[in-house]
Amino acid sequence: MKLREKGRVIVDILKQHYPDTCSLVAEKDYQLLFSTRLAAQCTDARVNIVTKELYSRFPTVEALADADYEEICEIIRSCGLYRTKARDLKLGAQMIVREFGGRVPDTMEELLRIPGIGRKTANLMLSDFYGKPAIVADTHCIRISNRLGLIDPPAKDPYKVELALVDIIEPEEQASLCHRFVHFGRDICTARSPKCHLCPLLEHCPSAVTVNKES
Repeated sequence: MKLREKGRVIVDILKQHYPDTCSLVAEKDYQLLFSTRLAAQCTDARVNIVTKELYSRFPTVEALADADYEEICEIIRSCGLYRTKARDLKLGAQMIVREFGGRVPDTMEELLRIPGIGRKTANLMLSDFYGKPAIVADTHCIRISNRLGLIDPPAKDPYKVELALVDIIEPEEQASLCHRFVHFGRDICTARSPKCHLCPLLEHCPSAVTVNKES
């Protein structure tokens, strides 16, 4: 089976089992951007708890740009690396207000200029808020796409995985597939103890037997 065909099969199967919605709660462009930044080394569930207070206290990007740094630190403390993240949120909000007219930019080049924002976050923003094709190559995406044999040759570099999947996954399915990989990765295809016996992709996964032996 060719990679493009295999990609379509995997997309269709995961569609039947997992939702395609982002697990981060955000209504505005800057909220999605900064919630994704806060999610680094933190669960989405924890981020959603923290940002409920954060975005209530600072309901606009202008308010966040003017916010007291220590107050941001206190609100997001439970997210981990809170001082670095608080700095990125404040500086990022200031840049959005100063250079982009209060609106989160919609190009990769501009997004990458914002403090703390890398390709993963930029791609999520482009896909989920602006509806553009994009691959969010997070740890789930990298692990699962390699296990399924979608990356040939195998690669752990996020950019290489991103490019490989862009080449074989239909543009309109790219963002949704990445969200489904997250749900699938938490539920079944976990990093250390994958539940291969429950996997709906078992017959399409060349790593299933090997993974079970390793676990």
